[in-house]
Amino acid sequence: MKLVSLTMVRNDLNHIPNITVPSNYRIITFKRGEEAVWAEIEASVDEFADKAAARNHFDKEFGSHLQDMEARCLFIVNERGESVGTTTAWYGSLRGEDTWGRIHWVAVKPEYQGKKLAKPLLSSALQILSRFHDKAYLTTQTTSYRAINLYLNYGFEPLITKPECLEGWRIVERQLDRNILG
Repeated sequence: MKLVSLTMVRNDLNHIPNITVPSNYRIITFKRGEEAVWAEIEASVDEFADKAAARNHFDKEFGSHLQDMEARCLFIVNERGESVGTTTAWYGSLRGEDTWGRIHWVAVKPEYQGKKLAKPLLSSALQILSRFHDKAYLTTQTTSYRAINLYLNYGFEPLITKPECLEGWRIVERQLDRNILG
C-alpha cells in the first residue's frame, strides 16, 4: 500500500464519546521519569527504529515540556501496572492558527491491539484537549487505516492539504470499504 501522509480535523470538541476502560485496565497520566516507558511503546509499533531513537525523539520534542506532559500525556496500563498504550493531548498549529489541540503519538503495543484500548485512550485525550482548545487535529498515514476508521467514528474529518491527499483518502476508502470523501 502506498504511504501517504494525511491530516484529520475535528472542528469542535463537543460531544466527546465517554468510553469505559475495559476491566483490568486503567488510564493514568505520564510522570517524570517515564520517558523510557513512552519510548518503549512507540518503538513497539515501529514508529522508531528502536527504543533509543524513540527516547531521543521524546527528549527533543517533549524534554523541555515535562510539566505539560504530566497534564497531557496518557498511558493505559494493564492489571500488572504495565503501560501498554499511550497518546498525548498536545498543542498544535494548523492553517497558521496556534489554537488547535493535537492528538499526538497514539500507540498501543501490538500484543494489546484489538482489546478496545484505543477508544478510551482517545476519549480521555479529547476530554483533556477540550479543557484547553476548541478544535483538534491529528496526522496519520494511509497505512494506519484502522486507526483512521476510529478517528472518523470520533468526528474527525479529512483535511485536504495537497493533491496527494485525495489519492491517500481514496486508498483509505478502499481499505475500509467506506465512503469518506463523499
